[in-house]
Amino acid sequence: MTADVRLSDGTATFVRTWPVPAGRARRGSLLLVHGLGEHSGRYGHVADRLTALGLEVRGYDLRGHGRSDGPRGSIPHADALLDDMRFLFDDLDRRGRAAGDDAAPLLLGHSLGGTIAAAGTAATWVAPRALVLSSPGLALHVSRPRAALLGLARRLIPDQPLPNSLPADKLSHDAREVAAYRADELVHDRITPRTYGFLADAGASVRRDAARLTVPTLLLAAGDDRIVAARGARELAARLPPTTATARFYDGLYHEIFNEREPDRTRVLDDLAAWLERQLSR
Repeated sequence: MTADVRLSDGTATFVRTWPVPAGRARRGSLLLVHGLGEHSGRYGHVADRLTALGLEVRGYDLRGHGRSDGPRGSIPHADALLDDMRFLFDDLDRRGRAAGDDAAPLLLGHSLGGTIAAAGTAATWVAPRALVLSSPGLALHVSRPRAALLGLARRLIPDQPLPNSLPADKLSHDAREVAAYRADELVHDRITPRTYGFLADAGASVRRDAARLTVPTLLLAAGDDRIVAARGARELAARLPPTTATARFYDGLYHEIFNEREPDRTRVLDDLAAWLERQLSR
Protein backbone atom coordinates (compact mmCIF):
# COMPACT_ATOMS: atom_id res chain seq x y z
CA MET A 1 0.00 0.00 0.00
CA THR A 2 1.32 3.46 -0.88
CA ALA A 3 0.11 7.01 -0.31
CA ASP A 4 1.27 10.62 -0.35
CA VAL A 5 1.16 12.31 3.06
CA ARG A 6 1.45 16.06 3.47
CA LEU A 7 3.90 17.02 6.19
CA SER A 8 3.32 19.98 8.49
CA ASP A 9 4.99 22.34 5.99
CA GLY A 10 3.00 20.94 3.06
CA THR A 11 5.77 18.75 1.63
CA ALA A 12 4.35 15.67 -0.11
CA THR A 13 5.97 12.58 1.38
CA PHE A 14 5.68 9.14 -0.18
CA VAL A 15 4.66 6.48 2.36
CA ARG A 16 4.65 2.70 2.00
CA THR A 17 2.64 0.50 4.36
CA TRP A 18 3.13 -3.24 4.72
CA PRO A 19 0.05 -4.61 6.57
CA VAL A 20 -0.09 -7.57 8.92
CA PRO A 21 -0.82 -10.69 6.84
CA ALA A 22 -4.33 -12.07 6.84
CA GLY A 23 -4.79 -14.60 9.61
CA ARG A 24 -1.95 -13.14 11.72
CA ALA A 25 -2.85 -11.34 14.95
CA ARG A 26 -1.86 -7.66 15.01
CA ARG A 27 0.69 -6.86 17.72
CA GLY A 28 1.55 -3.24 16.96
CA SER A 29 3.24 -1.07 14.36
CA LEU A 30 6.74 0.02 13.38
CA LEU A 31 8.06 3.10 11.59
CA LEU A 32 11.04 2.47 9.29
CA VAL A 33 13.48 5.27 8.40
CA HIS A 34 15.89 4.68 5.50
CA GLY A 35 19.40 5.96 4.78
CA LEU A 36 21.03 8.71 2.75
CA GLY A 37 20.34 8.74 -0.97
CA GLU A 38 18.02 5.73 -0.99
CA HIS A 39 14.30 5.14 -0.36
CA SER A 40 11.87 3.02 1.63
CA GLY A 41 11.13 0.69 -1.27
CA ARG A 42 14.46 -1.05 -0.68
CA TYR A 43 13.15 -2.52 2.60
CA GLY A 44 10.34 -4.78 1.41
CA HIS A 45 12.18 -7.95 2.49
CA VAL A 46 12.81 -6.47 5.94
CA ALA A 47 9.14 -5.48 6.23
CA ASP A 48 8.13 -9.05 5.32
CA ARG A 49 10.03 -10.41 8.33
CA LEU A 50 8.44 -7.81 10.61
CA THR A 51 4.87 -8.19 9.41
CA ALA A 52 5.22 -11.94 10.03
CA LEU A 53 5.62 -11.00 13.71
CA GLY A 54 2.28 -9.19 13.66
CA LEU A 55 3.65 -5.69 13.10
CA GLU A 56 2.21 -3.25 10.60
CA VAL A 57 5.26 -1.58 9.02
CA ARG A 58 5.26 1.94 7.60
CA GLY A 59 8.23 3.33 5.72
CA TYR A 60 8.52 6.74 4.16
CA ASP A 61 10.84 8.38 1.66
CA LEU A 62 12.72 11.18 3.41
CA ARG A 63 12.16 14.63 1.97
CA GLY A 64 14.48 15.06 -1.00
CA HIS A 65 14.61 11.28 -1.46
CA GLY A 66 12.79 8.65 -3.46
CA ARG A 67 9.30 9.69 -4.51
CA SER A 68 8.99 12.46 -1.90
CA ASP A 69 9.13 16.14 -2.79
CA GLY A 70 12.11 18.38 -2.19
CA PRO A 71 15.51 19.04 -3.77
CA ARG A 72 17.62 15.90 -3.71
CA GLY A 73 19.63 15.48 -0.51
CA SER A 74 18.47 18.83 0.87
CA ILE A 75 16.69 19.96 4.03
CA PRO A 76 15.21 23.44 4.64
CA HIS A 77 16.45 23.73 8.23
CA ALA A 78 18.52 21.71 10.69
CA ASP A 79 15.59 20.00 12.44
CA ALA A 80 13.55 19.20 9.33
CA LEU A 81 14.24 15.45 9.35
CA LEU A 82 13.35 15.23 13.05
CA ASP A 83 10.18 17.23 12.48
CA ASP A 84 9.19 14.91 9.64
CA MET A 85 9.83 11.74 11.64
CA ARG A 86 7.80 13.05 14.58
CA PHE A 87 4.89 13.94 12.27
CA LEU A 88 4.82 10.46 10.71
CA PHE A 89 5.45 8.67 14.01
CA ASP A 90 2.58 10.51 15.70
CA ASP A 91 0.31 9.78 12.73
CA LEU A 92 1.18 6.08 12.88
CA ASP A 93 0.61 6.10 16.65
CA ARG A 94 -2.88 7.58 16.22
CA ARG A 95 -3.76 5.06 13.53
CA GLY A 96 -2.41 2.22 15.64
CA ARG A 97 -4.42 3.23 18.69
CA ALA A 98 -7.53 3.36 16.49
CA ALA A 99 -6.72 -0.19 15.32
CA GLY A 100 -6.48 -1.41 18.92
CA ASP A 101 -2.76 -1.05 19.70
CA ASP A 102 -2.11 -0.48 23.40
CA ALA A 103 1.45 0.83 22.96
CA ALA A 104 3.34 3.31 20.79
CA PRO A 105 4.96 2.18 17.53
CA LEU A 106 8.42 0.70 17.43
CA LEU A 107 11.09 2.59 15.47
CA LEU A 108 13.79 1.23 13.14
CA GLY A 109 16.37 3.42 11.41
CA HIS A 110 19.23 2.51 9.07
CA SER A 111 22.33 4.69 8.50
CA LEU A 112 21.09 8.30 8.25
CA GLY A 113 17.73 6.91 9.36
CA GLY A 114 19.41 5.44 12.42
CA THR A 115 20.86 8.84 13.26
CA ILE A 116 17.42 10.44 12.90
CA ALA A 117 15.74 7.74 14.98
CA ALA A 118 18.35 7.79 17.75
CA ALA A 119 18.56 11.59 17.93
CA GLY A 120 14.78 11.93 17.94
CA THR A 121 14.38 9.36 20.71
CA ALA A 122 17.21 10.69 22.88
CA ALA A 123 15.86 14.26 22.65
CA THR A 124 12.24 13.06 23.22
CA TRP A 125 10.90 14.13 19.83
CA VAL A 126 9.34 10.65 19.81
CA ALA A 127 8.82 7.94 22.43
CA PRO A 128 8.85 4.57 20.68
CA ARG A 129 8.00 1.29 22.35
CA ALA A 130 11.44 0.04 21.28
CA LEU A 131 14.25 1.28 19.06
CA VAL A 132 16.36 -0.54 16.45
CA LEU A 133 19.47 1.08 14.95
CA SER A 134 21.07 -0.51 11.88
CA SER A 135 24.57 0.75 11.00
CA PRO A 136 23.66 4.22 12.32
CA GLY A 137 25.61 7.16 10.92
CA LEU A 138 27.05 8.38 14.23
CA ALA A 139 30.60 9.00 12.97
CA LEU A 140 31.62 9.65 9.39
CA HIS A 141 34.49 8.69 7.11
CA VAL A 142 35.46 12.30 6.37
CA SER A 143 39.04 13.58 6.28
CA ARG A 144 39.90 16.67 8.30
CA PRO A 145 40.41 18.84 5.18
CA ARG A 146 37.07 17.74 3.72
CA ALA A 147 35.33 18.26 7.09
CA ALA A 148 36.77 21.79 7.22
CA LEU A 149 35.55 22.51 3.69
CA LEU A 150 32.08 21.17 4.49
CA GLY A 151 32.01 23.28 7.65
CA LEU A 152 32.77 26.37 5.60
CA ALA A 153 30.16 25.35 3.01
CA ARG A 154 27.54 25.09 5.79
CA ARG A 155 27.95 28.81 6.37
CA LEU A 156 28.39 29.99 2.79
CA ILE A 157 26.41 27.62 0.53
CA PRO A 158 24.24 25.46 2.82
CA ASP A 159 21.83 24.43 0.05
CA GLN A 160 24.34 23.64 -2.68
CA PRO A 161 23.96 19.98 -3.75
CA LEU A 162 27.27 18.11 -3.68
CA PRO A 163 28.21 14.48 -4.40
CA ASN A 164 27.79 12.36 -1.27
CA SER A 165 30.81 10.25 -2.34
CA LEU A 166 29.37 7.00 -0.97
CA PRO A 167 31.34 4.01 -2.34
CA ALA A 168 28.48 1.87 -3.65
CA ASP A 169 30.70 -1.18 -4.01
CA LYS A 170 31.17 -1.17 -0.23
CA LEU A 171 27.45 -1.32 0.61
CA SER A 172 27.32 -5.12 0.46
CA HIS A 173 29.43 -8.13 -0.46
CA ASP A 174 26.52 -9.26 -2.65
CA ALA A 175 27.32 -8.01 -6.16
CA ARG A 176 23.65 -8.29 -7.16
CA GLU A 177 22.65 -5.88 -4.42
CA VAL A 178 25.32 -3.40 -5.47
CA ALA A 179 24.18 -3.63 -9.10
CA ALA A 180 20.54 -3.14 -8.10
CA TYR A 181 21.47 -0.09 -6.04
CA ARG A 182 23.37 1.45 -8.95
CA ALA A 183 20.51 0.75 -11.37
CA ASP A 184 17.78 2.10 -9.07
CA GLU A 185 16.40 5.30 -10.60
CA LEU A 186 15.14 6.45 -7.18
CA VAL A 187 18.63 6.36 -5.64
CA HIS A 188 20.62 9.60 -5.84
CA ASP A 189 24.12 10.72 -4.81
CA ARG A 190 23.42 14.26 -3.56
CA ILE A 191 23.88 15.89 -0.16
CA THR A 192 23.90 19.56 0.80
CA PRO A 193 26.20 21.06 3.43
CA ARG A 194 23.18 21.65 5.68
CA THR A 195 22.21 17.98 5.51
CA TYR A 196 25.81 16.98 6.17
CA GLY A 197 25.84 19.33 9.14
CA PHE A 198 22.71 17.72 10.58
CA LEU A 199 24.23 14.26 10.20
CA ALA A 200 27.51 15.25 11.85
CA ASP A 201 25.89 17.19 14.69
CA ALA A 202 23.16 14.65 15.40
CA GLY A 203 25.65 11.77 15.40
CA ALA A 204 27.81 13.57 17.95
CA SER A 205 24.80 14.37 20.15
CA VAL A 206 23.61 10.76 20.11
CA ARG A 207 27.01 9.50 21.22
CA ARG A 208 27.16 12.15 23.93
CA ASP A 209 23.60 11.58 25.15
CA ALA A 210 23.47 7.78 24.83
CA ALA A 211 22.34 7.42 28.45
CA ARG A 212 19.07 9.09 27.46
CA LEU A 213 18.18 6.14 25.25
CA THR A 214 16.25 4.39 28.00
CA VAL A 215 13.74 2.58 25.78
CA PRO A 216 14.65 -1.00 24.82
CA THR A 217 17.29 -0.52 22.13
CA LEU A 218 18.89 -2.93 19.67
CA LEU A 219 22.07 -1.78 17.94
CA LEU A 220 23.08 -3.78 14.85
CA ALA A 221 26.36 -2.66 13.33
CA ALA A 222 28.65 -3.75 10.50
CA GLY A 223 32.16 -4.51 11.66
CA ASP A 224 33.74 -3.56 8.33
CA ASP A 225 31.64 -0.49 7.53
CA ARG A 226 33.12 1.67 4.75
CA ILE A 227 30.14 4.06 4.56
CA VAL A 228 30.03 5.29 8.16
CA ALA A 229 32.72 4.82 10.78
CA ALA A 230 31.99 1.79 13.00
CA ARG A 231 33.67 3.59 15.90
CA GLY A 232 30.49 5.67 16.25
CA ALA A 233 28.40 2.56 16.91
CA ARG A 234 31.04 1.14 19.25
CA GLU A 235 31.14 4.37 21.24
CA LEU A 236 27.36 4.35 21.46
CA ALA A 237 27.32 0.70 22.58
CA ALA A 238 29.74 1.48 25.40
CA ARG A 239 27.49 4.26 26.68
CA LEU A 240 24.04 2.75 26.28
CA PRO A 241 22.20 1.76 29.48
CA PRO A 242 23.14 -1.92 29.93
CA THR A 243 19.76 -2.86 31.37
CA THR A 244 17.81 -1.87 28.26
CA ALA A 245 20.27 -2.11 25.36
CA THR A 246 21.57 -4.96 23.21
CA ALA A 247 24.44 -4.48 20.75
CA ARG A 248 25.50 -6.87 18.01
CA PHE A 249 28.55 -6.26 15.81
CA TYR A 250 28.96 -8.33 12.67
CA ASP A 251 32.65 -8.64 11.93
CA GLY A 252 33.47 -8.54 8.23
CA LEU A 253 30.08 -7.28 7.09
CA TYR A 254 29.62 -4.13 5.04
CA HIS A 255 27.22 -1.27 5.76
CA GLU A 256 23.92 -2.68 4.46
CA ILE A 257 23.64 -5.61 6.85
CA PHE A 258 20.05 -6.34 5.73
CA ASN A 259 21.33 -6.70 2.15
CA GLU A 260 24.50 -8.68 2.78
CA ARG A 261 25.39 -11.95 1.08
CA GLU A 262 23.93 -15.13 2.46
CA PRO A 263 24.00 -16.59 5.04
CA ASP A 264 24.87 -13.31 6.73
CA ARG A 265 21.69 -11.52 5.61
CA THR A 266 19.45 -14.20 7.11
CA ARG A 267 21.52 -14.26 10.30
CA VAL A 268 21.04 -10.51 10.80
CA LEU A 269 17.32 -10.67 10.04
CA ASP A 270 16.94 -13.62 12.40
CA ASP A 271 18.65 -11.65 15.18
CA LEU A 272 16.35 -8.70 14.51
CA ALA A 273 13.20 -10.85 14.50
CA ALA A 274 14.20 -12.71 17.68
CA TRP A 275 14.86 -9.48 19.58
CA LEU A 276 11.59 -7.93 18.41
CA GLU A 277 9.70 -11.08 19.37
CA ARG A 278 11.02 -10.71 22.93
CA GLN A 279 9.88 -7.08 23.05
CA LEU A 280 6.42 -7.94 21.74
CA SER A 281 6.01 -10.78 24.22
CA ARG A 282 6.56 -8.59 27.26
